[in-house]
Amino acid sequence: MTITAPPKSPATLDTVIESAEKVADEVVSLALRKVDGTDFSAWEPGAHIDVHLGDDLIRQYSVCSTPEDLSVLKIGVLRTSDSRGGSAYVHEHLTPGTALTISAPRNNFPLLKSRKYMFIAGGVGITPMLPMLEQAEAEGKAWVLHYGGRSRTSMAFADELLTKYGPEKIFLYPNDEGNGLDLNTALALPRAHMLVYACGPGGMLTAIEELCMGWPPGVLHTERFVAAELGAASSSEPFEVELAQTGGSVTVQSDQTIVEAVEEAGARVLSSCRAGLCGTCETRILAGEPEHRDAVLTQEDKDAGEVMLVCVSRAAAGCSRLVLDL
Repeated sequence: MTITAPPKSPATLDTVIESAEKVADEVVSLALRKVDGTDFSAWEPGAHIDVHLGDDLIRQYSVCSTPEDLSVLKIGVLRTSDSRGGSAYVHEHLTPGTALTISAPRNNFPLLKSRKYMFIAGGVGITPMLPMLEQAEAEGKAWVLHYGGRSRTSMAFADELLTKYGPEKIFLYPNDEGNGLDLNTALALPRAHMLVYACGPGGMLTAIEELCMGWPPGVLHTERFVAAELGAASSSEPFEVELAQTGGSVTVQSDQTIVEAVEEAGARVLSSCRAGLCGTCETRILAGEPEHRDAVLTQEDKDAGEVMLVCVSRAAAGCSRLVLDL
C-alpha cells in the first residue's frame, strides 16, 4: 500500500504552572501561564486542553477558569484510585514552577444558546460547568446547578459557588449527609426552551441519558471523562479498513484499534487521548457501518453514521469492511 507523510501534531504551547491549589479532597487546581508571557487564544465554556505528562502520556482536562482572563488557564484534576497514570502524575509531580506542554483549548462541549439552562455535575464534573455558569449569569439567562458528591469536602468549588450565586441557583447534594442527587426529580419533565448540560461519573450520565431518552433531540448535552462501557453485542471480530486518501487497506485485528493497525502499516493517524475522549482522531466514514465506542460524538452524530473516532470505535457486528477518509 502507499502511505503518505504522517499528519502534523496539533500545535502545542509551552506553559509554566503558576500555582497548584488543593480545592477539595483529592482535587488539585493548576493555574497555567504561557512561558513567553503572551495571552492564550480566545476560548469558550466547555473547552478542554491536552496536557503532556511525559513518556507520551497525554490527558485531557476541562478548562475551569474564566474566558475573560486569557492570561491564565486553570484546570482541576481528581486523583482517582483507578488512574491510568495521568491523575497520579499530576498530583505527585506537578508543582508551581514546573514547565508543562499543553494544546490550545478546543471544545467538544459548547454551551449553545438557550433561554434557560439546567446544569448537573457530579464530583470533578463541575470543572467544565464553572465558565458555563459565568456565561449564563452574564447573559441574564435563567439557570440552576444540581451538584452532587460523596461529601462537601470532596466537592470542589462548592463554597465559592454558593457565595457567588446563592442557594436559589446552586443546589448541593453531599451523599454523606443523606442528601443524594435525585435525578428523577430534577429531570421529571423537559422544560420549554431549556437545555440540560451534565458532566460527571459514567453511571450518573448513563442514568441521565436513560431518563431523557424520550426528550426532543438536542436538549441534553453530556461530557464523559471515560468512554461508555460496551454492551454484550459489541463486535470484536477482525475487519478491513480501506484508506481512501492513501490507498490500500489494513486489517484491524480483534485486539487492535484502527489507529494501531494503520500505524503498524507505516502511517500515522492524528490522535491524542486514544481513549475516545478528545475528538482529535474524528474521521469521515465513506462506506460501512461503525460501532461507536467514544464519549465525544452526540447521539445524533452517531445515528447519522458520517464520522467516527478511530482510536476506539470499530466496524459494527456483521460489517467486514469500512472505507475511511484516511
